[in-house]
Amino acid sequence: MSSQLHITNGDSFTQRLKKLKFKGEIITWREMLCEGKTETSVGSEAFWKTRFEFLHKNYNISKSWFVEKTLKEYRSLCNHKQQDEIILWFEYDLFCQINMLAVISWLKTHRRHVQISLVCSGYEDDSSRLYGLNELTDDQIQEHFNSRVALSQNDIEYADYVWQLYCSDNPIRLENLSDFELYQFNYLEDALKAHLRRFPAIKNGLNEIENRVLQVAAEGKSSSKKALMGALLQDQGWYGFGDTQYQRILKNLRPLFHSFNPVRLSKKGKEILENKDNYYATLRDTEAYLGGALKYNYLYNSEAGRILKL
Repeated sequence: MSSQLHITNGDSFTQRLKKLKFKGEIITWREMLCEGKTETSVGSEAFWKTRFEFLHKNYNISKSWFVEKTLKEYRSLCNHKQQDEIILWFEYDLFCQINMLAVISWLKTHRRHVQISLVCSGYEDDSSRLYGLNELTDDQIQEHFNSRVALSQNDIEYADYVWQLYCSDNPIRLENLSDFELYQFNYLEDALKAHLRRFPAIKNGLNEIENRVLQVAAEGKSSSKKALMGALLQDQGWYGFGDTQYQRILKNLRPLFHSFNPVRLSKKGKEILENKDNYYATLRDTEAYLGGALKYNYLYNSEAGRILKL
């Protein structure tokens, strides 16, 4: 009888799978590789060292927390060597898709002969709305599992290749990727486009998500910082960010706000939003990475939808 191992995109969905009593062990992938510097060799000493340094510096993650929550789960994955099939549960968004690529890259190296299957939520009905795994009904989850996608060797090679590009120092190589339709990753192309829009825009030095924070604030509907966070989390398109990520963005943009209670932009904030001023020089951080690329070494041309090297 075949045995299965499930790798999920986060703790809340792991709990959901446990309640649904799926057969096999469950590993939770606790990382957010869409943020900060990444190394190509997933799971190596250099990889975890780089990740801990980023998380400690930017999110105040302690070594003990990192070991307990992330490394222990990773070591547990390393110890699971007997399963015939590994099922990946990931969502459509950038957060999940980058983690998914990294996990497949690791499996390609360390579990060469295992069947890798993918369950990916996104467009679930005729509407244009995208759904996370936890928004699915129990029946939908079972249905997704029953019709899971068995990845071919070509799919695995492609995911690993895209991961290598994500970790390279030049995002223009990602921009030039094509042939997505030849592989079984329905949401990867849109997620990578969202990634490229995270480089600062030529017009005002903010990226798409930072501009959106100002846009939502300018609408004047948020009575408090908490209300602003709620609005940002509710409708974020392809990003899939958590509240800690938005907290960090708000901290960086603090000078562009007059107040958070109620939420009001400063004069400077309004000028930046209207592209009458540029915030690139103020925000520029020589150590800010997106994957393997330095965030402020590139600019995004919103009109052409292209990346430019500075």
